Amino acid sequence: MDMLSTCGFMSGEIILQPMIAEASLKTRKEQVGFHTKVPRNVNLEKLRNGYLFPEISRHELQHIEKYPNAKLISLGVGDTTKPIPQIIASHMANYAFGLSTDIGYKGYGPEQGNKALRKAIAEVFYKNELVKDTEVFISDGAQCDITRLQLLLGSNVTIAVQDPSFPAYIDSSVIIGQAGHFEDNAKKYQSIEYMNCGPQNNFFPDLSTTSRADVIFFCSPNNPTGHAATRKQLEELVEFARDNGSIIVFDSAYATYIKDDRPRSIFEIPGAREVAIEVSSFSKFAGFTGIRLGWTVVPEELLYSNGFPVIHDFNRIVCTSFNGASSIAQAGGLACLSFEGFAAVQSVLDYYMENAKILVETFASLGLKAYGGRNAPYIWVHFPGSKSWEVFSKILEKAHIITVPGSGFGPGGEEYIRVSAFGHRDAILEASRRLKILFS
Repeated sequence: MDMLSTCGFMSGEIILQPMIAEASLKTRKEQVGFHTKVPRNVNLEKLRNGYLFPEISRHELQHIEKYPNAKLISLGVGDTTKPIPQIIASHMANYAFGLSTDIGYKGYGPEQGNKALRKAIAEVFYKNELVKDTEVFISDGAQCDITRLQLLLGSNVTIAVQDPSFPAYIDSSVIIGQAGHFEDNAKKYQSIEYMNCGPQNNFFPDLSTTSRADVIFFCSPNNPTGHAATRKQLEELVEFARDNGSIIVFDSAYATYIKDDRPRSIFEIPGAREVAIEVSSFSKFAGFTGIRLGWTVVPEELLYSNGFPVIHDFNRIVCTSFNGASSIAQAGGLACLSFEGFAAVQSVLDYYMENAKILVETFASLGLKAYGGRNAPYIWVHFPGSKSWEVFSKILEKAHIITVPGSGFGPGGEEYIRVSAFGHRDAILEASRRLKILFS
């Protein structure tokens, strides 16, 4: 090829590439239609795949389409299945009917929640000694409050999470801009401190090797491992937070499942009121997953580095971003905390924990190591040397049972699956039978 031909070819290539790019852009515009000039939130671009539980639901729907006649059993997403006790449902129904009358109608309530419910929470869960009713903020669920706390604390704080941990802590940290870039090799976000909490350290981090973080997310009983922290462990955590000037965001959504003498609240630990916020929920305690009711406790003693009380800022966040929980849901919450209502709810919790016992015994009979299921409705099952998504797929494909792959809770969850005890007894027994056939 002579010089002229070569130059001509190169010139044609240079001209052609912009033309191809322009044509490609035009095709894309035709495919997606009109688009604005507003850039996408760069933090949302950093999220990995979809949120875990909708992703599990997607697999479930695909499986139903593939096997329409299979009797699928869901032990995956932690959704309650037993009916709400009648005494509680009746109270909500009566309240709702009252809204149709002149005397019973009420509109907006306090953003912080019904005063009677705040008082009842302080009395029943904190014995009026650990928490004041004015420190209790009623919400539409713990997960919603986690996001409000992220808004409160802002993007400039550093965070630490248990590994494995509930995905909302990490995903909300990514969205708010705290997480940094995702490292593919490590399967971690660069700016998050992952505190390993596995069976090798009794599901509690080695705080002597843990880097300081402004905010420590800690869940007990833990979702997904089912481990309830001991008093000694929580004393170490509070001491660590005090030494480092950190704030603990303590998730106690499963505290009512604790059967032994382990702490149900971080505020049972001396000094915690100066370093901790607690979020909790009626969802798993009372079957309110679809009704939506929770609370957050912010102690008056909790101060920022400049001495300003955190409770004042959280109150402002609540008043700005929230019009208060449903008054019908709050009426149900009050019924849950009555003597009769609490006893009725406790019988449902006992039912779920009997389910957990059946599942733990099933895995033990198969020679599989299963954790949790004693103070929490989750069983954390180890499959050494296996990928958790592969185990999930095998159980779904061969036994028609939905579980949750452990890696969805962080890198520390690889080789594990989470199994939920929220189910009807006949489904739990059938799942046990199928699992024994599959893994025997």
